[in-house]
Amino acid sequence: MAGLSILGAAVAGGCANPSVRLITLDPGHFHAALVQKSMYAEVDPVVHVYASAGDDLQEHLKRIEAFNARAEQPTHWREQVYTGPDFFQKMLDDRAGNVVVIAGNNTRKTEYILRSVQAGLNVLGDKPMAITPADLKKLKEAFAVAESRHVLLYDIMTERFEVTSILQQELSRQPALFGRLTTGSADRPAIIEQSVHCFSKVVSGKPLKRPGWFFDVRQQGESMVDVASHLVDLVQCEAFPEQALSEGDVEVSSARHWATLITPEQFQKVTGLKEFPSFLSSDVKDGVLHVFANGEMNYSLRGIRAKVTATW
Repeated sequence: MAGLSILGAAVAGGCANPSVRLITLDPGHFHAALVQKSMYAEVDPVVHVYASAGDDLQEHLKRIEAFNARAEQPTHWREQVYTGPDFFQKMLDDRAGNVVVIAGNNTRKTEYILRSVQAGLNVLGDKPMAITPADLKKLKEAFAVAESRHVLLYDIMTERFEVTSILQQELSRQPALFGRLTTGSADRPAIIEQSVHCFSKVVSGKPLKRPGWFFDVRQQGESMVDVASHLVDLVQCEAFPEQALSEGDVEVSSARHWATLITPEQFQKVTGLKEFPSFLSSDVKDGVLHVFANGEMNYSLRGIRAKVTATW
């Protein structure tokens, strides 16, 4: 998890007083809990949580409790929770910490990010940080504000810092072993990135319970703005390491998406819900949920042809 490099860097000083004070905002994705999978010397064990009361919050707190109760290297986090309809404004007013962890329902995520950096708070957010064109505009503004306010806005799920990705990058930079990257063509891209995710999975040794909204692309986002963000980032890192890129460097030639079909029984197994929520009614056909969680994009990056595919 790349964002943990912020926390890891804080450890180097070895000061007695914690310099990183975490705030967890509206957690709904297990990524929020993974930030606290380990303890860090300069991270305060007291974490302030601001959220609506409900299943998303309870599942998050259960994950933290499991980290605290595990036999091997247990953590000792202390969660201080505020719930209420004004939880976001309350978080901004209280300023109980200096690093906000944002990983949950993506409907308001970009707004959360922008207003947090405007308030002078550092942000660790998971992908996707934006799921609509309007969100993208807000996200660009957020990065500009973060720079002007001298606060950090980090993606905590960047795969370029995962060890196998690092090894792949190092090997590909050895011409005697790899050769040199070609420009490729539409039929034979120079770089192909593929990712397969599972709705049903095990996290930290336990079956993962997904919230119902996770299956609504209007709240979670489709794969091209979610999982594919990993793949696009890896293409950039492999083809143009340590270089800043702009929108003008990209030319999209084609893209498509398709649905994963989920039966009521499968939905119940993963979410615990006995029926599809009403907000998914438009996506249910003949009793089966159609989730447009799969996507493919063909594009060129400074002339290098690439293809990314994300499936569920």
